[in-house]
Amino acid sequence: MTELLTSAQMRAVEQAAMDSGAVTGLDLMERAGQGVIDAAFSHWPELAQVSHRALVLCGPGNNGGDGFVIARLLKDAGWEVDLFLFGDADKLPPDAKANYTRWTALGGVLELTAKNLRVAARPDLIFDAVFGTGLTRPLPPMVQQALAALGKIKWKSRSSIRRVAVDCPSGLNLDTGLVPQDLEKTGDVISTNLAQLTVTFHTPKPGHYLGVGPLVCGAVVIADIGLRKSDPERSMLGQPPDDSRARLVTPVFAGSKLPPRIWPGSFIGKSRHNGHKFDHGHVMVFAGGVGRGGAGRLAARAALRSGAGVVTLLCPPSALIENACQLDAIMLRPLAKDAPLSTVADDRVTAYCIGPGLGVNDRTRDLVGQVLAQRAGARAWRDPAVVLDADALGSFADDPAALFAQCHPRTVLTPHEGEFARLFPDLALSRRDGLSKIDVARQAAERAGCIVLLKGPDTVIATPEGGASVHAAAYDRRVPWLATAGAGDVLAGLIAGLAASDNSAELITMAEIAAYLHVECAASFGPGLIAEDLPEELPKVFRAMGL
Repeated sequence: MTELLTSAQMRAVEQAAMDSGAVTGLDLMERAGQGVIDAAFSHWPELAQVSHRALVLCGPGNNGGDGFVIARLLKDAGWEVDLFLFGDADKLPPDAKANYTRWTALGGVLELTAKNLRVAARPDLIFDAVFGTGLTRPLPPMVQQALAALGKIKWKSRSSIRRVAVDCPSGLNLDTGLVPQDLEKTGDVISTNLAQLTVTFHTPKPGHYLGVGPLVCGAVVIADIGLRKSDPERSMLGQPPDDSRARLVTPVFAGSKLPPRIWPGSFIGKSRHNGHKFDHGHVMVFAGGVGRGGAGRLAARAALRSGAGVVTLLCPPSALIENACQLDAIMLRPLAKDAPLSTVADDRVTAYCIGPGLGVNDRTRDLVGQVLAQRAGARAWRDPAVVLDADALGSFADDPAALFAQCHPRTVLTPHEGEFARLFPDLALSRRDGLSKIDVARQAAERAGCIVLLKGPDTVIATPEGGASVHAAAYDRRVPWLATAGAGDVLAGLIAGLAASDNSAELITMAEIAAYLHVECAASFGPGLIAEDLPEELPKVFRAMGL
């Protein structure tokens, strides 16, 4: 996995390295500037062949210092460079001021204003180094006006001008992935500052993957500035994330890509050992009544395809024939109204998936309570995993505390933002007040006493202990066709199926892998995807991984 450091954490890492004497601030700034240029030339090799013209926008902090380095290095390479500064040069931080002085020995500095940009010569490459990590307020109006003007200048062959952001496009909050706006000062005009390439340092930041981050950043490249030895990753594969550092769900560790047989392959039960079907777990999935069984069937097929040895679908007696007409390998059991779970479940059940299509009602609440009361029996060494989705969550909207009181550490709640707002109204999207999606997922998991998987293109998975992971369907993993009815039911079944095996890893690891496979299936199938396609694509995905 790759850690996602907040702005404060990144500053602390840099400061610790400087305090140790291993590196100076000027060293880090020089490496950062070179890293940005190297990334840009790697992304657009044609720009490295001959000299061109660059426009460099610098700000009042160390991000601006990186910009001065970029300008100087390009000038040394024979480029024409126009540099614009927002802020007072005399108030620059020491390292940025040193690089400002170095630059002024080579070229001039103009004030960053809309007027000055409008008369600038057409560049081939634009570098945005105005604001990077640490910005939480709206952009100053002067900067916003300048960036807006930059987007409207009628340069010849405008579409061929490349745009690179240093750390992030100015205005993006790298902790939340949001772009703060002050509409009173901008006359209700919302600004969007877009880059084609964003180069950040040491690790990506949460805001590169949360919210609108993927929309405004273009592509994201991580430049190594020599901090890996002094700041190694804190959590191993298969273990929960560090309680203070979120991680990105991706097959990468310590900067190196892992083969699929290592991750996720080594954590998928059937890819590792032979055995009896019950060695790979028995999943029970609850389905709704007549005409409402589709969601449960989707979850059940996902559980079976992902590796569970046995899957049983429970449904009202009246829906038995309907489900039997559409299922073969999945077993069926009728569960009559008011019948206790004990009449159909024994201690060989290792995972439950409850909620999809079940209905928001008292019966669902009662069944959720019975499922959460299940504990390890004579034939199991740990409590069954429980995945609560959809109506299992909605049935507690009027009393979330009653649900949380019954949850245990082997429980996963899988709300989308609407369901999350009903369970955690004070943490709803409209009331976050600067908190990130990671922050609220952590708080929710602590309150519920179990894992919370908050769905979306920027899915966040959090544990009660504070560990958090981000799975982003973004950049090269963008799958807009996954926004289809029933996709969430499939994800719930995937989690249950992967977690069912007696040998499955930590529950958050299995939730991470489920989110990853969910997107892999959507990407493999491609446009036109509907939820039924997802479980059936799993074998193809597994084969492509060499499992």
